[in-house]
Amino acid sequence: MEAAASGRLVLNTEDGCLCWFDLRTKDVLLTIEATNKAISSVCFKAGNEDFVYVSAGNEILSFDVRMGSQSKPLETYNYNREEINQIAVSSKGFLAAADDSGDVKIVNTMQKCLYKRLREAHTSICSSVQFIPWRPWTAITGGLDSKLAVWDFSKGRTLFSIDYGSPEMQNRSSSASAGQCLNPAFIHSVAVSEEGGLYKVCAVARGDGAVDVVDLEYELAPAKSKGPSRAGGSAMSSKGTDLGNGSSNQSQQKRILLDYTMGGHTAAVSCVAFSAFGEKGKFLVSGGNDASVKLWDWSKGFSSETNSNSELVLDIDVKKKVNWLCTAPTDSDNLIVCDTSKVVKVYNFP
Repeated sequence: MEAAASGRLVLNTEDGCLCWFDLRTKDVLLTIEATNKAISSVCFKAGNEDFVYVSAGNEILSFDVRMGSQSKPLETYNYNREEINQIAVSSKGFLAAADDSGDVKIVNTMQKCLYKRLREAHTSICSSVQFIPWRPWTAITGGLDSKLAVWDFSKGRTLFSIDYGSPEMQNRSSSASAGQCLNPAFIHSVAVSEEGGLYKVCAVARGDGAVDVVDLEYELAPAKSKGPSRAGGSAMSSKGTDLGNGSSNQSQQKRILLDYTMGGHTAAVSCVAFSAFGEKGKFLVSGGNDASVKLWDWSKGFSSETNSNSELVLDIDVKKKVNWLCTAPTDSDNLIVCDTSKVVKVYNFP
């Protein structure tokens, strides 16, 4: 599922169809029978909402919406060995595909060839991939090995990684894992804030019910610029950083944790997204297997103001497990939720 700035929503289905909806009228605009396989992911070409990429099985297909319901694939890429879980496209025309082998293939869509293979960071299924918009040669991946990795994909190497399954991280995230001992901190989804936002961060949807928000610029900064470790600091990666619990009264806070102690999820978090409406990125939306959607005013956790805490702004009971969600700005501010029912839910915010 992907929402466009034009007010259109494209849904991918298990029967291989792509469906476009007008978010203003809720009407179906177009249906394309893209493939005979379940579609796992869809994304728009950067700067051109008429052009979409879809993944099905280990294959990536592209379509031009202007060709209508009879549209045929314009491009096909078969570089992934195993089933693709998510695809993403960068402003420079690179396409990333994360698959069940743990690898990520980077395709140059301009030259229509394989550009790089990112491997050895994940030892299990790579569930999610995103490009970092303010660093055009950088991508971020998450996997069911509980690892988050940030890559320089031009060189095919990792810049830093976080292992949420390590004993140290599990001990320091005990508030998130309490009552969730059977749910490891698998990473199900990763979202990256937009370029130009107040904070340059990523949000991580974890299987233990917590959402982690990580200051990427701090992690990507040279180690010498961070200065000596402060008392109470911890190593969340090889470089080290602070750990938070959703609140901060220090200007140096570099990570916040949104968990059940703050009214968060009581089961695995399946997806996260930064808000596209109003002040972009001000809110973080998360959906989970506890059949709830949470709207967080997360940035307060990074504020230097005394007693400034991240807040749970809204809690929606959607009755079914959440598969995916996204936000879109139209005449009203929309939150779109896909759950395990056959109905797509659209919530409007005044």
